[in-house]
Amino acid sequence: MASNKACLTVTLCSLLILTTFISSAQSASCCLRYTKRHLTCRHMTGYTIQNTNTSCDINAVIFHLPDRFVCANPRMLWVQKAMKCLDETRRKTDDKQETPSGSATSA
Repeated sequence: MASNKACLTVTLCSLLILTTFISSAQSASCCLRYTKRHLTCRHMTGYTIQNTNTSCDINAVIFHLPDRFVCANPRMLWVQKAMKCLDETRRKTDDKQETPSGSATSA
């Protein structure tokens, strides 16, 4: 009986430690503040949207650059324009990949 109680205590403590570790690891990847610099679309390779949830305190757009990630305020006009630019660039790239070169379409 005592060993069952000890086993349960160890298991619960382990789960508590594991939960705390996972929670802190998730919050480490959240944006905590926004950049003050305006970036141009041509230097960006993509973006991710961060929404507020239990581990992230602010909404943000995370721009992917070749050597780093930059957090930006999604309400800013330059951020919205950069997202649109990246979406258009991605769409053009996808269109080129879907259409085989040199093929003609008949109507």
